[in-house]
Amino acid sequence: MLGIPEAGEWLFWRVTACGKRNADSKRQVILFILCVCVCQSGAETLRYSLAEEMERDAFVANIANDLGVAPSQLAARKARVVSEGNEQLFHLHQNTGILTAKEPLDREEICPQSDTCTLFFKIFFENPLQLIRGEVEVRDVNDNSPVFPEKEMVLEILETASPGSRFPVESARDKDVGSNGLQNYSLGSNSHFSLALETGNDGVKYAELVLDRQLDREEQQELNLLLTATDGGSPPRSGTAQIRIVVLDANDNIPVFRREVYEVRLAENSPAEQLVVRVAAVDPDEGSNGKVRYTFTQTSEQSRQLFELNPTTGEIRVAGNLDFEEVKNHEMVVRATDGGGLSSHCKVRVEILDVNDNVPEIALTSLTASIPEDAPAQTVVALFSVRDRDSGDNGRTECSIDGDLPFSLTPTFDNYYELRTNAALDREKTAEYNITITATDWGTPRLSSRESICVQIWDVNDNVPEFNQEVYTMSVKENNSPMLRIGHVNATDADAGKNARVTYALVQQEGKGQPEVSINSENGAVYILRPLDYEEVRAFE
Repeated sequence: MLGIPEAGEWLFWRVTACGKRNADSKRQVILFILCVCVCQSGAETLRYSLAEEMERDAFVANIANDLGVAPSQLAARKARVVSEGNEQLFHLHQNTGILTAKEPLDREEICPQSDTCTLFFKIFFENPLQLIRGEVEVRDVNDNSPVFPEKEMVLEILETASPGSRFPVESARDKDVGSNGLQNYSLGSNSHFSLALETGNDGVKYAELVLDRQLDREEQQELNLLLTATDGGSPPRSGTAQIRIVVLDANDNIPVFRREVYEVRLAENSPAEQLVVRVAAVDPDEGSNGKVRYTFTQTSEQSRQLFELNPTTGEIRVAGNLDFEEVKNHEMVVRATDGGGLSSHCKVRVEILDVNDNVPEIALTSLTASIPEDAPAQTVVALFSVRDRDSGDNGRTECSIDGDLPFSLTPTFDNYYELRTNAALDREKTAEYNITITATDWGTPRLSSRESICVQIWDVNDNVPEFNQEVYTMSVKENNSPMLRIGHVNATDADAGKNARVTYALVQQEGKGQPEVSINSENGAVYILRPLDYEEVRAFE
């Protein structure tokens, strides 16, 4: 038997109340109380790991063993797995207690640009209701090679460039993470350049060409180098790109940026074309050698899609939909190149600020669509969760029920709530409740969403029949014919269905002998059984 969570955990029981109370139901209540008293449970989270790209229905865990229960109990309690989000990634086999992945999991698709990839789920038991938290870490495998954005890179370098000068080159991208991600660069053998590696604030490795021996355009106008990027997998994967060095004639001044690093804070709801920052580099040369053009380099494809750089003015503007929930920081490198081919670089760091642009999401996990009118207070009707993808107060939520209804909301663990009864129910007054749950965040402006739940009330036999009058007076002439109808009585019952069906019967009075009248049990019609003699009997009850 699965345990009942201790303090801090969530659990609720559903009790079906019947109109007919007998010894069996009492025994069931006693067994239920004993079950509650004996059960115990911990508050740990079930943690597992699974390598990505495993085949369909790959084994994740034996839930029955880990919970210490027999698989038959999982089936009896209607256990099932509930993943966070809209897509259900796992399947719980009730007959074996085995948890499997429904489809092969691609870590790069599920958790792009994330070093760790954890999927959260909950094991949901319906009878009695219980939730157990769990998580699966999707381990990376080395299934992606480093890839350069271009197969050939062209660098224009002035022949007067001093030995020791450095020239950034485009970085390779590897979708894998950790040791399977990009680890090293190497440069093919040549007589002029070596390779220096740098690591940015984001942990990504960048390569720079270092000039070891001065160039001479008259001796050699172009050089072709092979740059190789290698990851740390076993076996390692690699990708290559050609670097074509174009040696330029002398241009004795390079563009100089006014700042080495530009830092900007930008709201995620910034519209397209909004100015982010204007970078500026000056070159004292004249003519084309002093004319500067700006380009992105060592900048991710995602940042290039979200921001556009004016090559003439150096203005960087918003070009796409910024989303704080996807990427919180962008780092771009801008290259300024004059007409003679000399260039310099600066960094632009953009911090995305969260705004309240996501409404709370209500996800109904369990619903009891109907309950008896004599259900006790605090009977659990529904279980649901609320999620807001914003952060801080923008992602903080609260829930309420519209109107004055005999129901209340009780927070459980994480972001789950229980909908419970908090007052006595009366089907004869209200047979159905339409409950609207409103989830509201704390952002500015406050955003909200609603979910409607319909709960029907079962009838129980809690009303006695009532006659429409206390005394019925009927008359008949003597010497009447047998089985003569002399009137009828009428009673109604406020209950519904068979609980409202009324039958009639005469009460035999002691010492009165044989009755003089009879009554139809279905419709209440009253009949004289035999002919009467006024001189013998003038009235009777």
